[in-house]
Amino acid sequence: MTIIFLLIGISLLVALTFLASFFWAVRSGQYEDDYTPSVRILFEDEAE
Repeated sequence: MTIIFLLIGISLLVALTFLASFFWAVRSGQYEDDYTPSVRILFEDEAE
């Protein structure tokens, strides 16, 4: 029974870590440009 409580605690810690990293990504502007990726494939690559 103790292992169940340990696993629940670890899973909550992992879930909170992912939630915090998601909020950090949203606050730092990772999801602001939603137009450019959809049209990037339409443009040809520039020759170097």
